[in-house]
Amino acid sequence: MKRQRWPLTVAVLLCCALGTAQAEQPDGLAAALPGGFTPNYRAIAERAGPAVVGIEVVGMRTPSALDWDPDNGLPALPFKGKLPFHGQGSGFIISSDGLVLTSAHVIQGARRITVRLGDRRQFRAQVLGIDATTDVAVLRVDAKDLPVLRMGRVDLLQVGDPVVTIGSPFGLEQSVSHGIVSAKGRALPGFAAVPHIQTDVPVNPGHSGGPLLDASASVVGINSQIYTFSGGYQGLSFAVPIDLALRVKDEIVAHGRMLHGYLGVTIQNLDLTLARAFGLDRPRGALVAGTDAGSAADKGGLRAGDIITAFNDETLGHAGELTSHLGVTSPGERVRLTVWRARKALEVVVQLDQAMEPGGESAPESATPAPAQQELGWRLRPLTAQERTLLGVAGGLWVEEVSALTAQAGLLAGDALLTINLKSVHSVEDVRQLLRERPLNAALLVDRDGQRMFIPLMLD
Repeated sequence: MKRQRWPLTVAVLLCCALGTAQAEQPDGLAAALPGGFTPNYRAIAERAGPAVVGIEVVGMRTPSALDWDPDNGLPALPFKGKLPFHGQGSGFIISSDGLVLTSAHVIQGARRITVRLGDRRQFRAQVLGIDATTDVAVLRVDAKDLPVLRMGRVDLLQVGDPVVTIGSPFGLEQSVSHGIVSAKGRALPGFAAVPHIQTDVPVNPGHSGGPLLDASASVVGINSQIYTFSGGYQGLSFAVPIDLALRVKDEIVAHGRMLHGYLGVTIQNLDLTLARAFGLDRPRGALVAGTDAGSAADKGGLRAGDIITAFNDETLGHAGELTSHLGVTSPGERVRLTVWRARKALEVVVQLDQAMEPGGESAPESATPAPAQQELGWRLRPLTAQERTLLGVAGGLWVEEVSALTAQAGLLAGDALLTINLKSVHSVEDVRQLLRERPLNAALLVDRDGQRMFIPLMLD
């Protein structure tokens, strides 16, 4: 679970039993839970647990001086090239043929993803797509007849309702914790497009991507973030609503990614003073502080000082609600905005642009690359004449950069690769040719600082 900064630190992560815990009244509102109601946590765990998975990721990153720890025995200077990193998180199965939902930040940068089921089976996962804007990712594993979670109703979930999470905090699989819903519709810095469900469920690193369950063992959210000084749980946890996550999932399965609408406005909340200054009886809506030149807002006639009070006839209480609506609206879609301008209401119709992905992030590489195509992710070059003379060899390749797989095997940047399965290599094409034979196991003979050694490499 990665961390960002608020004024504090946001760490990204991150009947007696079932069936009638949340009834629906005739008017469509959630019925109050009966007095003295206590969820049957054992039944929730038994029903939902088999569909909750642990996720292990292996990737590559370039270390920096900030990564150095004087107690870890590594040199203070950054290592030349990339080093493997290992991460962990949680997820849950939503279709019996292998669709898995998790958090985007859990698998960001992953080169290999392993999904572990509660029955100890494990599968290599394929990334269907990620959406950094909502922090949702969709994986697929090659399996059938898998247990699945039942989808819940976020609109029936109310503040004070009991909720449960199951995940792998700190790698401890199938760990169950519970709490209550503290608030709904929270817009967080960096994730304003998501109306998060806030809870007091203890969520820690490794919980990210796991399900937030209601009292009927139905999933209502994906654990995403925590609010913390220390990097661990301190009372505030946030989940992506499942209805939003499923919409993102549908777009990813159909098109490979989720596109988001872009209005092109700078907005802020109103306090009572601002509301009265603009002629409103109370603070509500999103105050437009500015518009981007040439944007959908600019073309639609929005201007600084407008207050957007409704989006497609849905009333906006806070500025963050506008961002949440935009986050699940498609580019090119025409939307109706109710605007308060010059002490009267008017309607503006705007055709949305396409939002850029945060930080230009792209989906992780395939979790199961073919060795012959990707050359295991390493970077090689032929030895120079001087290097061959110093090593006393006729050929060989210099390892300039290693991948997750080769680094795990023990190969280092700076090694001289001499043979693969006792066959000499003189060029990168030699390596390609040997890997096209798709050996399951390879013995790499390398020269490291004048010492020769074989490094075993599994190519599963």
